[in-house]
Amino acid sequence: MNLELKGRTAMIAAGSKGLGKACALALAAEGCRVSLCARNAAELEATRAEAVQHAEALAVIADVSSKTDLERWHAETVKCFGDVDILITNTGGPPVNRFMELSEEQWQAGIESTLLNVIRLSRLVIPAMQERRWGRIIHLTSLVAKQPWEDLTIASTLRAGLSGLTKTMSNELGQHNITVNAILTGHIMTDRQTHLADLRTKARGISHEEYFQQQTAEIPLRRIGEPKEFGDVVAFLASERASFITGVSLPVDGGQIRATM
Repeated sequence: MNLELKGRTAMIAAGSKGLGKACALALAAEGCRVSLCARNAAELEATRAEAVQHAEALAVIADVSSKTDLERWHAETVKCFGDVDILITNTGGPPVNRFMELSEEQWQAGIESTLLNVIRLSRLVIPAMQERRWGRIIHLTSLVAKQPWEDLTIASTLRAGLSGLTKTMSNELGQHNITVNAILTGHIMTDRQTHLADLRTKARGISHEEYFQQQTAEIPLRRIGEPKEFGDVVAFLASERASFITGVSLPVDGGQIRATM
């Protein structure tokens, strides 16, 4: 299937590894120009080098938690490629803790990284999308937005808010032919997944093998997802083939979410 992404320009936040990298490589494979930001210069350049084998790629060292860095990244992208057609927002996971173990400072930091930076990035790209009457905004979030976990209190709370933001943005921007969707990420084999495994195996006194056996037992497909599988979904939602899909929070979780709606 031709996704008709050749010649488009995408910004992918935190694009050097994990889910961001998977999105960047999937879009580049379709001929889409990609602009990546991350803090780690070596990892960022390594991903850019992979992406540039298929399409033009720009790497900008930037911290997604910094308003100034986001503005600079957007300006450099526009200077290099022109206006942005596709935005993939992506933020790091908030601290792993239960409600009474969290400080107010941790809540404030979570709001800043999980919601405000998504809002800031979106506001940077939307005016040009409105002018051209075409745009794709995809927020990478988590299945805990719909099925909260007790040790992911901040993430469960704020990612549910991101689903609400996705719906309200889609209602407002649809008249401009801009679609806005979110992906509820399940267990995908990334550094974040390994980090959570390290914390939980230590807390529970079990091995990594036991932990992943427990996790996959909760997934109908009985396995952890691969980054490429995730990236392929993002590429589809970013394409013309998904032109009548908007306001959706789509689980990519192997069926782990039990709810029907």
